[in-house]
Amino acid sequence: MNIEMIRAAAERLRGHTRVTPLLSSPFLDEIAGRRVLVKPECLQHTGSFKYRGARAALSALDPDLRARGVIAFSSGNHAQGIAKAAAEFASPAVIVMPSDAPALKIANTRDLGAEVILYDRATQDRDEIGAALADERGLTLVKPFDEPQVIAGQGTVGLEIAAQAAEAGVREAEVLVPCGGGGLTGGIALALAADAPGLTVRPVEPEGFDDVKRSLETGQIASNAHTTGSICDAIITPSPGEITFPILAALCGPGLTVSDDDCLRAMAAAFTRLKLVIEPGGVVALAAALYQPEALSGDSVIVVATGGNVDAELYAEALARFG
Repeated sequence: MNIEMIRAAAERLRGHTRVTPLLSSPFLDEIAGRRVLVKPECLQHTGSFKYRGARAALSALDPDLRARGVIAFSSGNHAQGIAKAAAEFASPAVIVMPSDAPALKIANTRDLGAEVILYDRATQDRDEIGAALADERGLTLVKPFDEPQVIAGQGTVGLEIAAQAAEAGVREAEVLVPCGGGGLTGGIALALAADAPGLTVRPVEPEGFDDVKRSLETGQIASNAHTTGSICDAIITPSPGEITFPILAALCGPGLTVSDDDCLRAMAAAFTRLKLVIEPGGVVALAAALYQPEALSGDSVIVVATGGNVDAELYAEALARFG
């Protein structure tokens, strides 16, 4: 992985992905005690940053392999990104999704034209299921984070942050990124190291699913004991990737964790102050910025809001409790 791959992905994505802005609110600044700049990837196509990596990976794939079809496993956002990108290339797509994924994500993935195969994430191994289907049908597996071209596509978020932060006069800040397997976090870290070295990435995870935080502390890849039990479904992964972890270890600051309740509070705050709909896994970075100010340094913090695909019932709960 290198910055040249990210820049090449940015060229392939030009005209296909949205350049999302940096947003701010004086009300959020007051809560956090510093300037808060929010990068709303919840406004990206399919409602999350995942479309960037999906489109980047498929656009780099050999045309013959792409025509045969692709397979991916995802709780929903990578699924939708792959489904949309595959449809744009007229490529068949099979998506292996956990049965407890938000109903909205399952429905959207099907509506985008993909075949959805559900599995029990507590008792079945998605990697095994995906590998077996890939062999059986001759499909190319596009991993959700531990895949160089996917990381390159996600890294384009970092290129945009570097340019936008400079325009906003922010040369030094911590950049908080919701982190599952580390594809987005690693891609952003690589981009910022090249284009904005004064910006330091810090991964953010749900409490009880802090495999990246623990891995960074020990220097060895750690795993989560469970793969269910948080509302932040989008960023619950077994462990950081073999490709992503060395990037995180080399370039990122210490990890942070947030509670489910703070995620719901941050969802309500984003709606009230920015008019943004952000899902629990996508709001963990904002939750850390707002409710753990003592864990941060500097006068400004940049927050990536990674996705907005949340079921109506859970969103209504956030607004009812904290709106």
